[in-house]
Amino acid sequence: MTNQESKDLLKKYIEGKCDQEETAWVESWYLNSLNNNTVPSPEEIEAAYTAVRANLPKPARIAGRRFYLSIAATILLCVSVAAYLAFHQSSPNSENTVSTAKQNDLPPGSNKAILTLGNGQRIILTGASNGKIAQQGNVAVSKTAEGQIVYNRNDNEPSVPVYNTTATPRGGEYHLILADGTNVWLNAASSITYPTAFTGHDRTVQVTGEVYFEVSHDQHKPFKVITRGQTVEVLGTHFNINAYDDEPVIKTTLFEGAVKVRRDAKSAMLKPGEQAVDNTNSSTINVTNNFNSAEVIAWKNGKFYFDYSDIHTVMRQIARWYDVDVVYQGKIPAKRLSGSFSKYTDASKALSILEYAGIDFKIEGRRIIVK
Repeated sequence: MTNQESKDLLKKYIEGKCDQEETAWVESWYLNSLNNNTVPSPEEIEAAYTAVRANLPKPARIAGRRFYLSIAATILLCVSVAAYLAFHQSSPNSENTVSTAKQNDLPPGSNKAILTLGNGQRIILTGASNGKIAQQGNVAVSKTAEGQIVYNRNDNEPSVPVYNTTATPRGGEYHLILADGTNVWLNAASSITYPTAFTGHDRTVQVTGEVYFEVSHDQHKPFKVITRGQTVEVLGTHFNINAYDDEPVIKTTLFEGAVKVRRDAKSAMLKPGEQAVDNTNSSTINVTNNFNSAEVIAWKNGKFYFDYSDIHTVMRQIARWYDVDVVYQGKIPAKRLSGSFSKYTDASKALSILEYAGIDFKIEGRRIIVK
């Protein structure tokens, strides 16, 4: 990559036109520069930003933050991305670590889940044939050619709601469509319990882990999601809930519509572009718009996306997706990681990208050792 090609790639990144691989290259390079103190000083960044902002489009990502300013300065100073990448590709320490990881590599997660019917029968969905897989009262359960689970109700027969649970293991994800037409995506190590038919005055489901909803609108039957003592009430909307037991807070992020988040006497109304942060030890539910929506929804779109995330937050996601335990050795530096890359890659490649932060990884069986 020539110096001009490097500049062109950075300009393409700021315009939001990079593909997935190009995005990963730029953000991994920047992350390494940040951790090795090769990013221009604040004064140089401000001067560079002032000089180039008239000629640059409004950035498509992380507007107004130090990330944008630093890259703007980098374009002006003609720093070559290739030089940094070549340095790390030739680093003996990096080569040894990646080589060790590849010898004990782990595949990424995949589309898999277990469906538990109302009578206790368990169906492994990854091995189930397409078409009808179960009949519960007047509701037929089918698996589509795309691997989705769909509930079809026969309105000519009386409804007797039966509760099902669809659960993904670590290293799994799944998409299902409820009887009312609501689309549900489950992240790894997540579950949803729901009736095969919504016959009451509302539509109530219970979830664990992380779930993205596109709720079918029905003004006469509000949709309710219960998780870890919290209730989210909606009519028809798109939103994400992150409620893993090992995460310190529950985050409900609204993309479309309106929702009300409630816990005991605490409640908060969300508008699109807002996120409710529920700390069970707090007396309030905090509402913020200071978050990266691309990071929130990355898992559903087949990506890892980290926006100044600490190593423990990153490794919790890695552990769920690759179904591994994480062991920390020595003093782990308090670094923040940024970058985006496909989650449908082997563990060694994912870890090699994270190594740009100056942290070593080693795979031993189903353990990842962080050093």
